[in-house]
Amino acid sequence: MTNWRWWLCSLLFVATTVNYLDRQVLSLTYKEFIAPEFHWTDANYGTITSFFSIFYAIACLFAGKFVDWMGTKKGYLIAIGVWSAGACLHAACGWATAGLVDGVANAQALKAVEAGSNVALAISTTSVYLFLLCRGILALGEAGNFPAAIKVTAEYFPKKDRAFATSIFNAGASVGALAAPLAIPPLAKHFGWEMAFIIIGALGFIWMFFWAFMYDKPEKSQHVNEAELAYIHQDDAAEAAEKAAEAAEKEKSIPFLKCFTFKQTWQFIVGKFLTDGVWWFFLFWAPAYFHDQFNAPASSPRGQALIFTLYAIVTVVSIFGGYLPKLFVEKKGMHPYPGRMLAMLIFAFFPICSLLAQPLGMHFNSPWWPAILIGLAAAGHQAWSANLFSTIGDMFPKGAIATITGIGAMAGGVGSMIIQKVAGNLFTYAENAGAAFRFLGFEGKPAGYFIIFCFCGIAYLLAWIIMKSLVPKYKPIVIE
Repeated sequence: MTNWRWWLCSLLFVATTVNYLDRQVLSLTYKEFIAPEFHWTDANYGTITSFFSIFYAIACLFAGKFVDWMGTKKGYLIAIGVWSAGACLHAACGWATAGLVDGVANAQALKAVEAGSNVALAISTTSVYLFLLCRGILALGEAGNFPAAIKVTAEYFPKKDRAFATSIFNAGASVGALAAPLAIPPLAKHFGWEMAFIIIGALGFIWMFFWAFMYDKPEKSQHVNEAELAYIHQDDAAEAAEKAAEAAEKEKSIPFLKCFTFKQTWQFIVGKFLTDGVWWFFLFWAPAYFHDQFNAPASSPRGQALIFTLYAIVTVVSIFGGYLPKLFVEKKGMHPYPGRMLAMLIFAFFPICSLLAQPLGMHFNSPWWPAILIGLAAAGHQAWSANLFSTIGDMFPKGAIATITGIGAMAGGVGSMIIQKVAGNLFTYAENAGAAFRFLGFEGKPAGYFIIFCFCGIAYLLAWIIMKSLVPKYKPIVIE
């Protein structure tokens, strides 16, 4: 049997890695390079990250349908082309801000403007809008990544392997976040933050070349032999009618509005809405947290080591998350869906670690406790996410998979928008209030961080309980 499906899974892994590298450039250059130049506050940064989340959410609503309409190959090429262009465009924001604000000679003069002045306010306002435009383009393209990738796993893997395959390509998120602190701050420090955006953004254009030549439908691919094709389609009821059944299934689609009439859709929406924001909060705010609370800038060896350690834990633990339901199916004889839900319950307990991150970090005055505990919490998210995505393939026909994935991704984006905006405003308020702002023994900005950590800790268990109540047992959608 050939194993071409794993080569494509590797390509999905690389795309997801690039996807998260592009997202991380802003968070790793924000505190040290961008905020001083554009006179930003945490509220400004929260506005930008929340806008990215909501625009990503809106784009996800249509991205699934777009991928279903264009097909996996063309849809993925267009998506990564758009987001790579958007990533590179961030580099022009400094030049554009200097050109639009009166009294500023060039981009190099932005930082020298007096803090709190009208010119500084104009710089921060103008630059925020320019970054919003670039983040919007980035979000528009990135919205197509997961619908397309999930569609590929449904095309190339039987049900029992999909969570494992998803966990592998989904690990690209943590690997991208793992590579980011080692690559992005040094690039920004030695060549300027603009070059960090350009170099990282250009990686997507290289990926497009490989995708164009490597991907095709399994039935048409010259790299897939009959044995592998039979393995891919092992879930089909009748082997003799395999190709006809597959063709019929692909033609099945669900009208967009009708998707919302199924409890299975709402189960996925709840799972994404309550938990995606937790991952994005850690992704966007962890570098700022270590900088603010422990004086560890992202470009310092200590700051790089902290972020690297955090995502190293995520990478190692999260891959096992996709293997766990496979183990339940093969060793315990469970059906894939109950096995997946049991695995998700187990991983829903991991984020509780984040409740201890702030207390232990401040008590021992060490950022290593938060780095390790947030790493375990984030690993729980990635393992949870791999199984959550796979529930779509369990419940829905293949013709609707990308659409449902897009709907769920929108819900996750809305949840993320809320937590990003709340976090940015909360941190700015808490910092200004100082000792007057208290929460469970913490005061000032540390109290603000602890409030967000408390939500992160309980979000997954809450989501699992609601999901289980919506769909207590395995119940696939049947389209007449």
